[in-house]
Amino acid sequence: QVQLVESGGGLVQAGGSLRLSCLASGRTFRRDVMAWFRQAPGKERELVAQSWSTFSSSYTSSVKGRFSVSRDNAANTLYLEMNSLKPEDTATYYCAVWPVGSNNYTYWGQGTQVTVSP
Repeated sequence: QVQLVESGGGLVQAGGSLRLSCLASGRTFRRDVMAWFRQAPGKERELVAQSWSTFSSSYTSSVKGRFSVSRDNAANTLYLEMNSLKPEDTATYYCAVWPVGSNNYTYWGQGTQVTVSP
């Protein structure tokens, strides 16, 4: 059974930093695409950052230069380093996995709340 467990969320002041972690279990993820999504109240879920098996990555424009996604395949863990946080980054952040050979993000975590105060 695949499980994704996020941690590291919390309350931080604007300009601060947080590091999110996603511990994955139940399969080998080294060939999969892994990503962070977020959803703020009243808004649609947004793709924040993606990490490919080649260790390349991509970001939504609003977080470029501030967020950094990384993965440790040996530890089955995905990270999101978030710096220079803004109130508009406030959301629930979700880890997701697009399994190799699949056509969408199949596995999701339960989410971790990030709140950035002005």
